[in-house]
Amino acid sequence: MPVPTQGETFAKLLHHLREAQNDSATLAHLARAMGSTPRDTAIANGWLVVSEQLKRMVKVTTDIAQGKLN
Repeated sequence: MPVPTQGETFAKLLHHLREAQNDSATLAHLARAMGSTPRDTAIANGWLVVSEQLKRMVKVTTDIAQGKLN
């Protein structure tokens, strides 16, 4: 069984974070498209917040990997 490298594991982590970001944006779109109540709008906005937070997480994760700990 091959030993995982930092680069491979980092790439896998970024892939999963980006997939989660994309999925949460899709959930926001679906909630907005299929809903008509203020609650549906709030849920859609919540999914958009999750998507934006995951986008920030990708940036922070990349910064950590590059040794840019501020």
